[in-house]
Amino acid sequence: MKRIHKVLVANRGEIAVRVLRTCRRLGLRTVAVFSDADRDAPHVRLADEAMHLGPPPARESYLSIERVLAAAKASGADAIHPGYGFLSENEDFARACAEAGFVFVGPPAEAIELMGNKRQAKLRMQAADVPCIPGYEAARPGESLEDEALVREGQRVGFPLMVKAAAGGGGRGMRLVREPGALLDAIRSARSEATNAFGSGELILERAIEGARHVEVQVFADEHGNAVHLGERDCSVQRRHQKVIEESPSPAVTPELRERMGSVAVQAIRAIGYRGAGTIEFLLAPNGDFFFMEMNTRLQVEHPVTELITGLDLVEWQLRVADGEPLPLTQPEVTWRGHAVEARLCAEDPARGFLPQTGRLLAWEPPAGEGVRVDHGVREGQDITPFYDSMQAKLIAYGPDRETARERLAAALRELTVFGVTTNSAFIQHVLGHEAFRSGRYDTGFVGAHTPPETLQALGKVSLEDQAILAALLFHDDAQALVRKGGFDATLTGWSSSYALPVPVSLHDGASEFRASVRPVAAEAYEVRIGDSSFALSLRGLGPERAEVEVAGRRRAVRYRRAGGTLWCTLDGITRQLRDVSFRLPSERERASDGRLRAPMDGRIIRVSTEVGATVKKGDVLVVLEAMKMESSLIAPTDGVVTAVNVTVGAQVPARHVVAVVSPAAKEAA
Repeated sequence: MKRIHKVLVANRGEIAVRVLRTCRRLGLRTVAVFSDADRDAPHVRLADEAMHLGPPPARESYLSIERVLAAAKASGADAIHPGYGFLSENEDFARACAEAGFVFVGPPAEAIELMGNKRQAKLRMQAADVPCIPGYEAARPGESLEDEALVREGQRVGFPLMVKAAAGGGGRGMRLVREPGALLDAIRSARSEATNAFGSGELILERAIEGARHVEVQVFADEHGNAVHLGERDCSVQRRHQKVIEESPSPAVTPELRERMGSVAVQAIRAIGYRGAGTIEFLLAPNGDFFFMEMNTRLQVEHPVTELITGLDLVEWQLRVADGEPLPLTQPEVTWRGHAVEARLCAEDPARGFLPQTGRLLAWEPPAGEGVRVDHGVREGQDITPFYDSMQAKLIAYGPDRETARERLAAALRELTVFGVTTNSAFIQHVLGHEAFRSGRYDTGFVGAHTPPETLQALGKVSLEDQAILAALLFHDDAQALVRKGGFDATLTGWSSSYALPVPVSLHDGASEFRASVRPVAAEAYEVRIGDSSFALSLRGLGPERAEVEVAGRRRAVRYRRAGGTLWCTLDGITRQLRDVSFRLPSERERASDGRLRAPMDGRIIRVSTEVGATVKKGDVLVVLEAMKMESSLIAPTDGVVTAVNVTVGAQVPARHVVAVVSPAAKEAA
């Protein structure tokens, strides 16, 4: 390359690893950056050099323009790749890189600034004859975006209606309104959330197109006037406007529609003088009409599915375009083959409202196999902290057709081993196996329609047979440990010199406790009783922390790991965390009515809405905690008076920390 020889990757996790690998393949020197929380992270180990940025909070490390530029200067880098997230769509950062003499591997600052505001972007697209969703964005001089004007214009646009923050993304500052009477509250709520999240409360209105799909088109442009599209991706499976599964090509897009959407997307980037990788996001209506929503001026999380069906390395394209080269291919030379599906593996618990999870990765064994790709930036023994996004990895599968790709991804998820932190793997498997997804006839309402709370709760439910297996496994593991400690032959596992008596085993799955009695009847054979049910099973060790269990003629593979009093186990691709409470000491059971309000996870306090002496009602929001870019409202557990507030705004608290105490109000004297 002419200008780029040493690249600093201003990011972390799987995208940093992804960019570093392409840089190394191209023979470029690489520099990683890291916070205190990421000192031993895989991206740090992979780079030729690594520069320390600062403390764990992103605003003091990865989001600090001054510290990133200082690291680039000290390392001697001549180019900076922002990855996605963090500073990737920050026009001030792109401008600062250019002013400091670095090649910014991304679009011009002016394009980032223009397309980073949904209102300005929509006005520019309207001027370029790009179809846009009907709505209101104060296009003419004198038009207002104040609450009263938005209520008035919302009546004109019609319902259902979307209230959207002009700045930012990720579903923040976005509200769906179905009834006129709910509009004002939605506007105020969205404006408040947008102000807190992005520093801007500017809003726009758009007609909600129900039954639509979210289809985006990958585009590229260079400084020589060339521009192409690389096909579409379907991102309709979303939760709270955040993508869960993406695939390419879209089941709803014909070759003719792909050509039309692609042409419009190229038309859009030509209208703003774009350069580099970008994504034009459309809503595809059931009748085949499509409308511009927004543009992402960076590489997308879901770019691997495009790479797999085109055979291209999009990071290499980014680097070559930033170096001043023309695009490697013209539009007629771009081809698509096969099908690819991607799932985002996140540290979150679907059964508990997708609450972000933190902890130490006790085991991390990504799957392998034909057509399977895993992009990740984690390692066994690494701490998953509350400071960054909950996504830990992406599992992508490719096949000659959609069903092959879907089956390969489902199989990969079943083979994945993640112990130490709860993930959304079971939820993804549910989506992939649902008939609506298998058929390809789904839209952006998929998650709401097909994964109600009771379904999510059922994903983590342990059947009686599984309870028997887990109880026997716990007993078997303890017996093996005793045999090893005594230096005896493994065939003596569970042996007794007299009649083997049943041993009580109790496990708690986080929601409830189940009790079983386990009696060894032969080498590696057990009888397990749970209530009135009895199970005869055998357990055969397959190696360290792996076993094969047979119940009623059915053989099942089991992976497990013990960590103190916790058992992590994967059965049929579903991972569960259980606590051994067989020998716990009697203690007073914690009750919700004790008035103690505890943090559900590690996180940072961003709002305290009460004070000592305040009278509150059960359900009042007292404290708001942020972890992994998600806000959680902590509510009063009972009616009463606040007698303690143990946190302040900005404080970092661990899980189970008592943030406040509510005591019952004293009864008035008769």
